[in-house]
Amino acid sequence: MTDDLQARLVSVLDRHDALAIAVSGGVDSMVLSFVAHRFSRADITAVHAVSPAVPLAATTRVEAHAARHGWRLKLLDAGEMNDPDYLANPINRCYFCKSNLYSRIREATALAIASGINTDDLGDFRPGLEAAKLNAVHHPFVEAGISKADIYALAERYGLDDLAALPAQPCLASRIETGIGVRRPDLAFIEKVETELAVFLPQAAALRCRVTRQGITVECDPFPKGEIVGAMSTLVEKLCVEDGRSFAGVKPYQRGSAFRHDLHA
Repeated sequence: MTDDLQARLVSVLDRHDALAIAVSGGVDSMVLSFVAHRFSRADITAVHAVSPAVPLAATTRVEAHAARHGWRLKLLDAGEMNDPDYLANPINRCYFCKSNLYSRIREATALAIASGINTDDLGDFRPGLEAAKLNAVHHPFVEAGISKADIYALAERYGLDDLAALPAQPCLASRIETGIGVRRPDLAFIEKVETELAVFLPQAAALRCRVTRQGITVECDPFPKGEIVGAMSTLVEKLCVEDGRSFAGVKPYQRGSAFRHDLHA
């Protein structure tokens, strides 16, 4: 099965003489970059945006894979933190994020741009897809008919164990409730909380520190047992007090709970 997936994907990649692949550090774009560098005849450059909204762990992962597998890697500042439309955190924040990213990539290279969007993503509300369309970004996984499950299967086949076990990795700004402005201190706090809580839930499918109008909440899946919840709550409450924030508790993970559909762009 994975032989067919690889053949379809490489066939799509080989339509290009050269590609700049936007690599976030998540499993999708990382597997795309791996396959492209390893098997495609196209001249490939991986491009990674370093930003307060990108976890340090993601940047470290990109740099480690680039060094291990011999990728050509370009780091850049997407500039979204200078965009007032992005900072306002409207319902279509991702549109402004991706618009800045693709614009900076276009400024840095004349290569065609590719993303790690897969077929499962097409059913979600993703304003970033409109930005991709306006910037003529290619989606090789979509063109090859490859889903999220297929991507994990490819990661496992190639022995990319860290990627095969990597849960979804949305940007840190996605933890901030719609309409609350994106601020560097909030992004840093989110990353600190999630990093410190990871020791309690090393196998968690999802761990999110959210900035909401009610205060700081933590969501996790699977939801931990009593003693662990208590220890997590104690730690986060301590961090909140030190940073002048209110703590609103630990809850079961709810996908997209910081996204407010009732607030319009």
